[in-house]
Amino acid sequence: MPFLPWNEIDTVLLDMDGTLLDLHYDNQFWLHHLPKRLAELRGISEAQSQAEMTARYNAVFGQIQWYCLDYWAESLEMDLENEFMPLKRELAHLLELRDDTIPFLKALHESGREVVLVTNAHPNSLALKLEHTQLDDHIDNLISTHEFGVTKESQLLWERLQARVKFDVNRTLFVDDSLPILEAARTYGIKHLLAVDNPDSQLPNRNITEFAAVRDYRLMIDDIMANPVSHT
Repeated sequence: MPFLPWNEIDTVLLDMDGTLLDLHYDNQFWLHHLPKRLAELRGISEAQSQAEMTARYNAVFGQIQWYCLDYWAESLEMDLENEFMPLKRELAHLLELRDDTIPFLKALHESGREVVLVTNAHPNSLALKLEHTQLDDHIDNLISTHEFGVTKESQLLWERLQARVKFDVNRTLFVDDSLPILEAARTYGIKHLLAVDNPDSQLPNRNITEFAAVRDYRLMIDDIMANPVSHT
């Protein structure tokens, strides 16, 4: 269990996919389902479709396009609402909160901390996930980086986010499953960082060493509640 100085943390910035939601849905959709369905729709082999999509992913990884459903619909010559989103909905039954998410969010709220969702997910993807998980019932402030036109990998995003949220870098915790994104947050100066060791419930733990890492948020709840935030 990671040690975090909760007496020094007032604001908690949270990623969504792999951090609050099981990453299994996204991994299955992008790595398997989409290439398979495109192969069927276009009458090509699944191997050919897989190779094509892998090349497309690699070309924009970490950039705003990687997360942008408008980009993928246009790039694949599909209508976003009537063709691409229905493909995403075909796997919606896999959309699930992590088992430890709600207890964690409840403890953060009850201890008086500001909780902000900061996701690179496209607004359409965010809406689909909220529809199926009701995550928005447990978070007051939900932000898609598409509002800013840059992703969490970019220093510009952190500048714009801080202007919006007004967080103190020295009293903020950022939680994400992406190590490059955590590194970007560290570069910006966010003092408290936490990685997720098990973002996909169907894959092995990653045994992260570069950052403090967590496998079950519930193990931190006693420490969170023992160090409430004073708003005096």
